Amino acid sequence: MNPQSSLERASGDRPVTAVLTQTIRCREISETDIDAVADLLARGFTGRSRQYWMQGLRRQAAREVPAGYPRFGYQLDSDGETVGVLLLIYSSRVNGRGETTIHCNLSSWYVDPAFRNYAPLLTKIAQKNSEVTYLNISPAKWTWPVIETLGFISYCSGLFFSIPASSRVRSGMTVETISAGTRAIEGLSDTEVELLNRHARYGCLSLVCRTTACGPFPFILIPLRVRRGWIAPPAMQLIYCRDVAEFVHCAGAIGRALIRRGKISVILDANGPVPGLTGVYSSARGRKYFKGPHPPRLADLTDTELVLYGP
Repeated sequence: MNPQSSLERASGDRPVTAVLTQTIRCREISETDIDAVADLLARGFTGRSRQYWMQGLRRQAAREVPAGYPRFGYQLDSDGETVGVLLLIYSSRVNGRGETTIHCNLSSWYVDPAFRNYAPLLTKIAQKNSEVTYLNISPAKWTWPVIETLGFISYCSGLFFSIPASSRVRSGMTVETISAGTRAIEGLSDTEVELLNRHARYGCLSLVCRTTACGPFPFILIPLRVRRGWIAPPAMQLIYCRDVAEFVHCAGAIGRALIRRGKISVILDANGPVPGLTGVYSSARGRKYFKGPHPPRLADLTDTELVLYGP
């Protein structure tokens, strides 16, 4: 794409026209681009440091990506300069029928103001694969109507701020913290163990609850402080469990384990109050969208921007 502009200047009595040609293309981000990408995102998101972006980009560089899909996403390139970015985080999941599906978290997006006319190139190429389920887990409220006109469907309407320590502790229930070096956990598949390990390496809290009668139940949480609104306790956000009912079952034991870490609340994606938990539901934030053949479920934010880049 070659937009052109002309510049005229007087040279005696004869005007001289100089044609300036600028080449803009949309291409995959490579590992050699990440410094320039971090610079651009730090300019565009003034509340996030360059170190924040570099940490996430390095994590994307090191993680496994489904074959045939971009590792980082796409960028707009103007004569070799990075002027626009859309980060993509691809992951594979196994659904309830045992089928492997591909999900893509449409993460951070920024285009320099002078090149905003070319921003649709990024979004168009980013959503070109019909077999992929695309997720937007952090849309600004003012973008909700726009996202919906693009065919995205809300699968999570808000957040539930729970106080798990107020729940009863099941008889004989134990809570085990899983470190990044744990190789095997009785009762869990190798895939689940690797999931817990991987997220522990990202700074998440990976837990396993069990009793002599049932379990193990795997959980992943991430530290999060609520900065707005009237609820502002030290909090964790639930990143993963097999089913919200399992978190409700283990909430009392998890809550007491978290209090020892100085955490009071656990925030869950929800579509209303969660039966069996004490807390408050809010639809003011936390809405999440998807577009594609495989609707995501609540309580699975593994391998998303929230984990790789942080809250």
